[in-house]
Amino acid sequence: MSELIHTRIWDETPDPRSPFLGQNVRLYGYDYYGDLLARARWVDMLWLLFTGEAPSTEQATLLERLAVALANPGPRDPSVHAAMCGGVGGSPPAASLVAALAVASGDHGGAGELHRAMSAWENTGEDLDRVTDALTEHADDTGMWPGFSPLSRHTAQSVLECLASLGRTSLARRLTWLHQRESSLSDAAGCGLSLTGVAAAALADLGMSPEQGEALFLLLRLPGTLAHAMEQSGKSHKQFPFFALNDTTRSDGT
Repeated sequence: MSELIHTRIWDETPDPRSPFLGQNVRLYGYDYYGDLLARARWVDMLWLLFTGEAPSTEQATLLERLAVALANPGPRDPSVHAAMCGGVGGSPPAASLVAALAVASGDHGGAGELHRAMSAWENTGEDLDRVTDALTEHADDTGMWPGFSPLSRHTAQSVLECLASLGRTSLARRLTWLHQRESSLSDAAGCGLSLTGVAAAALADLGMSPEQGEALFLLLRLPGTLAHAMEQSGKSHKQFPFFALNDTTRSDGT
């Protein structure tokens, strides 16, 4: 009995020498090993896999900049911290990766929050009242807007730099608007814009759905996550880094 693979992504011709081999492999119609392997960049492949089409120059540029921005969330990030715990505890990279993904998928600073932030951006245009209403509608149980950090009332300089860099592309409609309104939105939220919020705006400008954005957000953060986990591997737990949280004063004085 022959086996059929039902997918519009992948196509191959059976190799007459073995039922376990394929030949003339095509990805969305492109010759995978004869064409894409020699010409496509990593971001080209990501775009093709998620959309079924080759990216324009502007789409590839913005996605590549976003990939660099998200590549290393840093050891302060809870998902990276989880992976580092796996590394210092002697776990293999796969275990550290799973630990990081579990934390990074969450609704506070993770992919779940990004999904809510992207949903808030849908159909809001550039009207400040409509955006704030949408952010309020997609807030969590405590009233915290998605894409803003509860840890500080200030937007980090690194987040502002990232927002400015990503905004220097022709597709950056929401990013540009967000850069211009960051101060007003942070005042209204009572806390600073986060990198998750910037990523949500960038992915929305790229035309990604919240589901696609959620998946890409998880994927693009993995290189730095694994690098930090592997750095801790073989070290003593006494060398494990900890950080003092100094910037926790909110606008209400707490």
